[in-house]
Amino acid sequence: MQLQIFASHTVGSWFGVWAIHAAWGLSDSSEQFVLLSGFGLGSLFAYRAAREGQRGAVVDLLRRTARLWRIHLIVFFAFAALVILSDRAGLLPGEIADLGWVWMAEAPFAAALAAPTMLYQPKFMDILPIFVWCMLALPLFMVVGEWSASAALVLSAAVYAAGMWGGLSLPGLGGEPVALNPFTWQVLFVIGALAGRQALSTGSALPRVWWLMPLSLAVIAVAFWIRLGWHGALPEMLVLPLARTDAVFGKQDLALPRIVHALALAVVVRGVTAREGVFARPVFAPLRAAGRHSLEVFCVGLFLSWGGSALLRFTGGSVLTDATTIAAGIALLLGFAIWKERGLVLLVSAPQVRR
Repeated sequence: MQLQIFASHTVGSWFGVWAIHAAWGLSDSSEQFVLLSGFGLGSLFAYRAAREGQRGAVVDLLRRTARLWRIHLIVFFAFAALVILSDRAGLLPGEIADLGWVWMAEAPFAAALAAPTMLYQPKFMDILPIFVWCMLALPLFMVVGEWSASAALVLSAAVYAAGMWGGLSLPGLGGEPVALNPFTWQVLFVIGALAGRQALSTGSALPRVWWLMPLSLAVIAVAFWIRLGWHGALPEMLVLPLARTDAVFGKQDLALPRIVHALALAVVVRGVTAREGVFARPVFAPLRAAGRHSLEVFCVGLFLSWGGSALLRFTGGSVLTDATTIAAGIALLLGFAIWKERGLVLLVSAPQVRR
C-alpha cells in the first residue's frame, strides 16, 4: 500500500493511475490504512487496558496521538517550504495554487496558526489528520465496545449517518476543504479496532462462517465490473446507473460501497496470506520493513512523489522516464525502510551498559 500511495501521488505517472488496485475497484489504500490502524490500535488499547486499566490505556493512546500530530506538523511545514520555495525560484510555477498552498504563501502567519488545528489541508495534508481524529475518538468506542461490540458498531453507524446524510463535517480553512470527513471515515477505524480487540481476546478477528470469502469475492467482482464501466470498457447498456456518482465513489464523505469493498479486500487478502510464513521469506524483507515503519515511509514517500512529479513535468513524462521514476522511488523507499529496520535491530540488540 505504501508503494501504491507513492505511485498515485506522483502526478503525471501512468503507473500511478493504472498500476494500483484503486484503478480496478472502488476503494484505495486509504481505506486499508484506516482499517488496519484501527485494528492495531484497538488491540493495543485492549491489551493496555487489561494490564494497566482504562486510564493507562488512554494515557498511552494520547501519547501516541500527540506524536502523530507533531509528525503531521513537521511534514506540513516542510512540504509547505518545498512547494513555496520551488515556486518562488521559478522551478514549478503555479504549483502553489495546484496543491492548495495559496493561503500559506499569501498569509503565512495566519496559515501557520491554523495548521495545528488540522483544518487547513492543502493536497496530501489530509491523510494524517484523519488518524489523529480517529485516535482521539477511540477510547469512547472501546469503552462502549467493552460493554457491547454491537452497541459500539451502532454508535459508529449513527455518527456515520450524521456525517454522510446529516451534513455533519468539519469546516475547512484557507479555502481548502477537510478532504476526508472524520465523521464518516471513523466507521472503518472502529470496525478495525473492534476486530483487533476480538483478535486479541479470541485469536480470530473474522467470524468463522463459510460464506464470508465467497461474498467478499463477489463484492470485488462487482466493483471490478463497475470500474470497467467507468473506464468505458463496457457497452453503455451494461454500465450500472450509479457507476459514476459520489454514492459509489465518493471519498470525502466515505461512500458505503467503498467501505464494503475495503472490507471485502481485507477478507480476501487475509485469506490468501493466512498460511504461516508466506511473507517470512527473505525476498519479502524490504516489504516487511516498510510495513513496520509505515509512518516514516509514508512521510518520505510524500517528498519523493513530489520529486517524481517535478521530474515528469520537466521531461514531458515519457514511458521510460515514468517507469524509471517509479522504480527509483520504490527502491529508495524500500532502502529507507531497511535502513530504519537495521537501526531498530541494533538498538534492541545493543548490550546494556552496567553502571
